[in-house]
Amino acid sequence: MTDDLPAGPLAGVRVIELAGIGPGPFTAMMLADLGADVVRVDRVTDVDASAFGSPHPDLLNRGRRSVGVDLKSPGGREVVLALVAGADALIEGFRPGVTERLGLGPADCHAVNPRLVYGRMTGWGQDGPAAPYAGHDIDYLALTGALHGIGRAGERPVPPMNLLGDFGGGGMMLALGLVSALYAVRGGAPGQVVDAAIVDGVTVLSTQIHALRRLGMWQDPRGLNLLDGGAPFYDTYECADGRHLAVGALEPRFYDELVRRTGFPLPGDEALDRTDPANWPALREAWARLFRTRTRDEWAELLGESDACVAPVLDWAEAPRHPHLAARGTFVDRDGVTQPAPAPRFSGTPTALRRPPPQPGEHTDELLAEAGFDAGRIAELRGAGAVA
Repeated sequence: MTDDLPAGPLAGVRVIELAGIGPGPFTAMMLADLGADVVRVDRVTDVDASAFGSPHPDLLNRGRRSVGVDLKSPGGREVVLALVAGADALIEGFRPGVTERLGLGPADCHAVNPRLVYGRMTGWGQDGPAAPYAGHDIDYLALTGALHGIGRAGERPVPPMNLLGDFGGGGMMLALGLVSALYAVRGGAPGQVVDAAIVDGVTVLSTQIHALRRLGMWQDPRGLNLLDGGAPFYDTYECADGRHLAVGALEPRFYDELVRRTGFPLPGDEALDRTDPANWPALREAWARLFRTRTRDEWAELLGESDACVAPVLDWAEAPRHPHLAARGTFVDRDGVTQPAPAPRFSGTPTALRRPPPQPGEHTDELLAEAGFDAGRIAELRGAGAVA
């Protein structure tokens, strides 16, 4: 099914993923998109053999095979350790200490595979006062200061979905950490643990804001700064049809282009000095009046092929059809589903969607046989409920 597709830069790398939600599966998806052979260890209670052969609806699970395992059973532990023995990396996203209690912690896994890179995905990290407790993306953002900075001036903070924490500061950081540790192993280093905490990752992502604060170029109150919606030339505007434009004309020459193409300002408004923040409220009102004179798509046609730094705010359904994203193949169709294509792109080892999201346990027999279990032992494990 996948032999005729490009291998990707991580071809030959095998990753074991202990099934979870959110950032862990995203990390596994990224590695699978890049060509790794990712084995997802799903719960036996999630296995429904009648669904085999049809893609699972969760796109985060794409690109891998699945084995159904009861991690709390001795047989299930045996299966996972057998898989680990032939793997390069493992991903787990449980609370600290859970895999140790299951007999699948770093020490257990390194005992059977000293070169294993053991990736741990949590919100709070493996240690610290908050480590034992539950949390979600919004909580992690709150502690780092990032959530404080997102929102309109004088209004409450706005959660940016879970893209910044779970996927940017979490899953993407773990993917980078795993690849970095694998590179070290290829250079002769032993296996190690990668502790990817969302609070750490989001804090790193906010380095520029901390730098701007030190330079006196960023105010702590939200919605008053250059990049947080405070500046009228870096904001969104409602158009005549109720849809919106994104304006990012930061540099003077781009702002000048925007002014030239739009004919700003309307009669009765003034083209005030944009470098003085005291003028920003009046400038925003003037730009808002102008943008309400045409529809979103009319503005996009006028400003699209220029350096005015303006783009239409598309919804989820519109985005795949935009000419630029369509020309680049930023979205792809697989098994009748339009979805984001693998990224980034590689000139010599191109990526591809090699497998649809598997149903839990769909490849159990196949994967156990690859791990060295004979048919009799597989039947025993099934009979005991250790696998499904």
